[in-house]
Amino acid sequence: MEADTQYLSLGKVNEQITACSLCPRLLKHIRKVGDYRPQRYSGHTYWAKPVPSFGDPKARLLIIGLAPAANGGNRTGRMFTGDSSGEWLMKAMFETGFANVPNSVSIDDGLCLSDAYVTSMVKCAPPMNKPTNAEISNCSLFLRSELDLLKSSVVVVITLGKMAFDTYCKLSDITGLHFKHNSIYQIDSTRTLIVSYHPSMRNTNTGTLTWPMWIQIFEKAKSIIETKL
Repeated sequence: MEADTQYLSLGKVNEQITACSLCPRLLKHIRKVGDYRPQRYSGHTYWAKPVPSFGDPKARLLIIGLAPAANGGNRTGRMFTGDSSGEWLMKAMFETGFANVPNSVSIDDGLCLSDAYVTSMVKCAPPMNKPTNAEISNCSLFLRSELDLLKSSVVVVITLGKMAFDTYCKLSDITGLHFKHNSIYQIDSTRTLIVSYHPSMRNTNTGTLTWPMWIQIFEKAKSIIETKL
């Protein structure tokens, strides 16, 4: 009964996310992206709404990204789906046993996460990938609810990028930590924070984030979770 209640509660949060209208600038932007889509997506119908989180409601691994990609999650309706960041994420999760397939193409592609939950600090694709402080604050209402609902099961939190790291620390009342890729912090007796660069094309194409650096993050998360069994 407890797990069912948790699932329904996370589902309720996702309903609230999808219906959110707190940030007019973001809503205007994601609708504009859908109306003036790139040629390669000319035949696609865009989601063009705030994008809900997804995954296992009893997850021991929580992944926090920045926001949906304008032509990724904002198009497909699922975080890290239909873009290069999603491909990097799902390949790593597949290789470490958190996903049943190595790709994230569309909302009906059969992808299923096991023991992992994927969310973001901002639920709408922001212009230039730069949300304002007010937009981050608005969306933090949802992330805070997700953290509360998942706190009984989550063992490892992976933050992708500095903004996600800063937001998670703020919401968790954590001070004194520094953003550095591959840093591991023991938050309390049950939770470990692993810090990572975001798998954006800017990082992966320049070599700032290489595949060995990336897969190591998930291998460490898997190892920590296994020691808690």
